[in-house]
Amino acid sequence: MAELVISNPSLMLTLSRFGIELGFGDHNVKEVCEKANVSPSFFLLICNLYSNPDFVPSYEDLNSVDVDAILSYLSVSHRYYVEERIPHIEHHLNRIVEACPERFGNTLQRFFKEYKKEVAHHFEYEEETVFPYINSLCDNTLEKKFSIHEFKSNHSNIEDKLDDLMNILIKYLPADIFPKERIEISIDIMNLSSDLSCHTLVEERVLVPFVELLERKCYENK
Repeated sequence: MAELVISNPSLMLTLSRFGIELGFGDHNVKEVCEKANVSPSFFLLICNLYSNPDFVPSYEDLNSVDVDAILSYLSVSHRYYVEERIPHIEHHLNRIVEACPERFGNTLQRFFKEYKKEVAHHFEYEEETVFPYINSLCDNTLEKKFSIHEFKSNHSNIEDKLDDLMNILIKYLPADIFPKERIEISIDIMNLSSDLSCHTLVEERVLVPFVELLERKCYENK
């Protein structure tokens, strides 16, 4: 496990979402996962997506996914973004805003406020509409007219707008406004954007095709 994480440090971001703590010594992936009550195959599936953006799960990969595992992983990820990463960036961004000429500060503040609202709406839709629908498929209690195709068609990449924020910080703010802090916050934003891209891959390449399989089985049994 240590070799896997060291070879791709971005995997560090996934560990806490699985409830896996550091300090796993020489234990292998299977041993560490089993200690944390995590499916080793699902853990490695997520690792593959984080390590290789061209990775496409096989039918066997999707068929082995546990619905509770995927929904729990996504929900924990949502909380991480909303409760930890975005507030961390906002805290540092506010210091820059306070030092900016008013027109730049107002633009930064307004832009980030709108971005936070978009992220919150994006996650609320998944938590309150998509995830209950998936659970109803598994429980055979399907009532609401919905399909994963609707989610797939409307799924937006919430990391895209971070590029606009980067442009403001790097291109347009006066050079003498917190130059070191701007570099640090730019790195934080790039890391968040990269992590959100992987999160999007999990939803589009695991969640969506997995639910399509569930829908097929559900309607075949009717």
